[in-house]
Amino acid sequence: MAKIVAVANQKGGVGKTTTAVNLSSCVAALGKKVLIVDLDPQGNTTTGYGISKRSVDIGTYEILIGEADARQAVRKTEFRTDVIGSNTRLAGASLEMIDLPGRESRLRKALAPIQKDYDFIFIDCPPSLDLLTLNGLCACDSILIPVQCEYYALEGLSDLMNTVKLVRTHLNSKLAVEGVVLTMFDARTNLSEQVVLEVKKFFKNKVYDTIIPRSVRLGEAPSFGMPINKYDPKSVGAKAYDALARELVEKEK
Repeated sequence: MAKIVAVANQKGGVGKTTTAVNLSSCVAALGKKVLIVDLDPQGNTTTGYGISKRSVDIGTYEILIGEADARQAVRKTEFRTDVIGSNTRLAGASLEMIDLPGRESRLRKALAPIQKDYDFIFIDCPPSLDLLTLNGLCACDSILIPVQCEYYALEGLSDLMNTVKLVRTHLNSKLAVEGVVLTMFDARTNLSEQVVLEVKKFFKNKVYDTIIPRSVRLGEAPSFGMPINKYDPKSVGAKAYDALARELVEKEK
């Protein structure tokens, strides 16, 4: 039975999709059966795996509003990771789901029949605290939070943690914090070091040992439709996400 991990942070530009794509690919490279669900209308996880958004006839939108089941939406890739893709149609799903029954738990119900087919299911949530993200938090066992090593790193995290607490109380009692991963670390600046200390003070032992560095290659990989471990397996970014994947899998044991 798959462990379902939502990758979420309502603050944009923190490396959320970069982490979702590359972590899922590196976990799959360790021999695990992995599915990633693109819950972001921007569809960057979809294109990050080399899938054209225009080709997504059945994706996250269709399974959320009940037009298709999850098995129909799964796309195989050449990277060992299966993908349920998204496109701009998903932007209207929050409004369409308002009057649907069980609007917060529709993704959880949709994924239930295929959960046994995988070891891990990752959900890339949108950079907001809307009904889509709420579906991600209700569907998952735990939340993984990317935090960038920049000045406003902790801004908004209290809102996210309050949302997690509310979801745990009212909708998903098993929701846990999987961990916090520090991204965009620049060893040349004192600021990055200070942010690491602040985040560790805030989240304590929930912070992963692996820190993701700033990397040009990480920025290039999506334009080629490849995860970093396929685009440039010897790059510092690939090595960092491989280490993070090993840390996550080992922790699960």
